[in-house]
Amino acid sequence: MEQAKRLHKVMTGVVVSDKMDKTVVVLVNRLIKHPVYKKYIRRRAKFMAHDEQNSARMGDTVEIIESRPLSKFKRWRLTRIVERRA
Repeated sequence: MEQAKRLHKVMTGVVVSDKMDKTVVVLVNRLIKHPVYKKYIRRRAKFMAHDEQNSARMGDTVEIIESRPLSKFKRWRLTRIVERRA
């Protein structure tokens, strides 16, 4: 059987700010392989994500999905909270 094509990117990261209304800032860390030296390099990026219920708190690990532009910087939506900060 053919595998269904994923339409949107999905990323997992840590909430670093929840001070805005219905918005969280998510820090995503990832490893990429250098094309010439084959060494793994750490890359990180911050994404603003839409959180409709204001449920995510600082330190939570969350999953975000790519969406249509919601504002000037928001292009991601919060899908679920993977792990709550203790």
